[in-house]
Amino acid sequence: MLLYSRGSEQDSLSPEDLRSGLEEALAKLGPRKKVLAVPPDGTRFYSRAGDLTRYAYEYYGRAMTDILPALGTHCAMTEAEIKRMFGDVPLGLFRKHNWRDDVVTLGKVPAEFIHRVSEGKLDFEWPAQVNRLLVEGGFDLIFSPGQVVPHEVIGMANYNKNIFVGTGGAEGINKSHFLGAVYGMERIMGRADTPVRRVLNYASEHFAGHLPIVYAQTVVQATDKGPLLRGLFIGDDIECFNKAAELSLKVNFKMVEKPLKKVVVYLDPHEFKSTWLGNKSIYRTRMAMADGGELIVLAPGLVEFGEDKEIDRLIRKYGYVGTEKVLAMTKANAELQNNLSAAAHLVHGSSEARFSVTYCPGHLSQKEIESVNFKYAPLDEMMKVYDPTKLKDGLNKVGGEEVFFISNPGMGLWAHKERFK
Repeated sequence: MLLYSRGSEQDSLSPEDLRSGLEEALAKLGPRKKVLAVPPDGTRFYSRAGDLTRYAYEYYGRAMTDILPALGTHCAMTEAEIKRMFGDVPLGLFRKHNWRDDVVTLGKVPAEFIHRVSEGKLDFEWPAQVNRLLVEGGFDLIFSPGQVVPHEVIGMANYNKNIFVGTGGAEGINKSHFLGAVYGMERIMGRADTPVRRVLNYASEHFAGHLPIVYAQTVVQATDKGPLLRGLFIGDDIECFNKAAELSLKVNFKMVEKPLKKVVVYLDPHEFKSTWLGNKSIYRTRMAMADGGELIVLAPGLVEFGEDKEIDRLIRKYGYVGTEKVLAMTKANAELQNNLSAAAHLVHGSSEARFSVTYCPGHLSQKEIESVNFKYAPLDEMMKVYDPTKLKDGLNKVGGEEVFFISNPGMGLWAHKERFK
């Protein structure tokens, strides 16, 4: 059921619009006695999910007893990160999701279904796993706000991904990521109907009907005036997601006129501290990059490869070496078989030797960067040449050279028509 729907390419929702839209939707639900909020974490700061969570807390008061950020494999949020995103919501309400241990399995998507949606490439069962708090907490509302935007694993982010991946377990996260990687990232990004989404939808329909989940989906566009909220869609089924995905494709997808020879991406240090996240610079631009082109990643906050210690170790050991090599290494090594999300990430993070990737890290060494198969350049030097405070999103001239600048790769998807059909 759709509870609220507003949005267009020209719309710009104010904070008051966001609050009133949410309150209109919640009023239709009637009173609630015990509410859990499941927002994204600080890596989705611009989603406006922090504001939505705060407004919901102010609406329900003491009835909102728990807030579980949908960390997936990410590190737990610090107090400073919580305050930055959620304002004055009490810190005592926040819980930490442990993706390796603190989950229950609601059911299993059959191997036959996986085989069909993967076009015969895979045939394992997929466990629909969620944090046990969702099942055992006795909630009469699970409020799940978040941003719909093109995504490398599932096509378009959010909706039930926030539940089954954001609060999911190791096996479910590993297998869903691997499914997306094997099927092909360039066939997935920017599409609402993908193999991974079909698996999650199967789980929602067959195993999660008893969970009282309501989704609040935002669409946010990066503009010269800053992030603008273009849409808000609230409901308890896929309709709100589909409406948001349709709008997101219009405002978050950039079709460039010709393949880009040089792209510079800036990674906000508050948001991007690992290549696990920072490689959005690669994921979201790869369909726009020219063969033989150069991608330069300005990463002042980069301190690690994977936010999970085991995934960090595996990235350092195997590196970003291309799909064929990663799949061969996965077949030969049990540690990758047991961490398929890491294997999938290694596939996603490679340019497949089609263009070069130069990382300019704030904290990792040249040896570390080059050990995982990236090029290295000193951050200070490159920030002087490509000053993110002076460049505008899109085409720029730097020293007579044409450079395409992206201030936040998490806000969109870039492609040229030969690679996005």
